Amino acid sequence: MKKGIHPKDYRFVVFQDMSNGYQFMTKSTVNSKEKITWEDGKEYPLIKLEISNTSHPFFTGKMKLVDTAGRVDKFKNRYKKHLEAKS
Repeated sequence: MKKGIHPKDYRFVVFQDMSNGYQFMTKSTVNSKEKITWEDGKEYPLIKLEISNTSHPFFTGKMKLVDTAGRVDKFKNRYKKHLEAKS
């Protein structure tokens, strides 16, 4: 293993799955402007995730559409005239 290529500034960070509210804490070097108060009463940086192991179809066994940014609606609005002309 090469020396000097791994970061040394690990700290505790809270990750939150925005699709179901699940939160977990682990060590990370990722930066965040947001903070959250954890169960121990201390404040930690917060990283928001769109999907985690508690909401991913592979781990849950349930197939569901993940559309956090409204991509389907944006597509339909963008090509509305074209779709109406075809029908």
